[in-house]
Amino acid sequence: MTPTVPIPTVLTVAGTDPSAGAGVAADLKTFAALGAYGTLVVTAVTAQSTRGVTGVHQLDGAFVEQQLETLLADVRVDAVKIGMLGSADVTRAVAGVLRRHRLPHVVLDPVMVATSGDRLLAADAVAALRDELLPLADLITPNVPEAADLLGVAEARDEDEMRAQAARLTGLTARVLLKGGHLGGPESVDLLVDDDEVVRLTAPRVDTTSTHGTGCTLSSAVAALRPAAPDWATAVRGAKDYLTQALRTADRLDVGSGHGPVHHFHALWPASHPAPPVRNR
Repeated sequence: MTPTVPIPTVLTVAGTDPSAGAGVAADLKTFAALGAYGTLVVTAVTAQSTRGVTGVHQLDGAFVEQQLETLLADVRVDAVKIGMLGSADVTRAVAGVLRRHRLPHVVLDPVMVATSGDRLLAADAVAALRDELLPLADLITPNVPEAADLLGVAEARDEDEMRAQAARLTGLTARVLLKGGHLGGPESVDLLVDDDEVVRLTAPRVDTTSTHGTGCTLSSAVAALRPAAPDWATAVRGAKDYLTQALRTADRLDVGSGHGPVHHFHALWPASHPAPPVRNR
């Protein structure tokens, strides 16, 4: 008999998004699409749509810690994706749990600002994120504005400045995937810095406004793929390919009137669906 390979169990620690394009909903969809079993711990509840964020209800650190400890006492976790934390209190609570449990393959997406421009991390929490959580992560996935925020410098304007900032961030954490989507141009260029090696990852820029939750989706894809991948570069390449296809097929969906979600199940759902029934009003 062929030995059974366990399905990886991946944990997301993040906030909610009622439109399900970002946050824990996007993470769970990504895990499922890539063959992982998803578990979740909620850090904050948002009032949010494809148009933006209108409110945030922040959970306290003690309850986030209780969620984590209760789950980890029972469930094996093969990788972790950390997204929106929201406050210094929650950031410190998550860091404390990671110190106690030493979980494998921790991917940290330092969510500070939503695609809509709404700030999702309190200013006083940036120092806690940088000083307490970054040293515990195996990979961080900031975009250009987030990298600048973490370093307290101006945003990178080109690839050379991206490379310099990514190198500086490796002084704070194990590995860095610096996402260059904000720079514009015909290609989306990301830089993976692992020890002294810099891997340049490119993909054609997709012409779509359905970009809600791209950062959540990419980091979740890395976490889902890493347990079976031989190294971080392989997991990141697979995640970037997955996201590119999710962007290319996003316009098959018709969700909201703002920045729509990417198509997490592009490889699993048929290319065409029957028209929805007309409802009597």
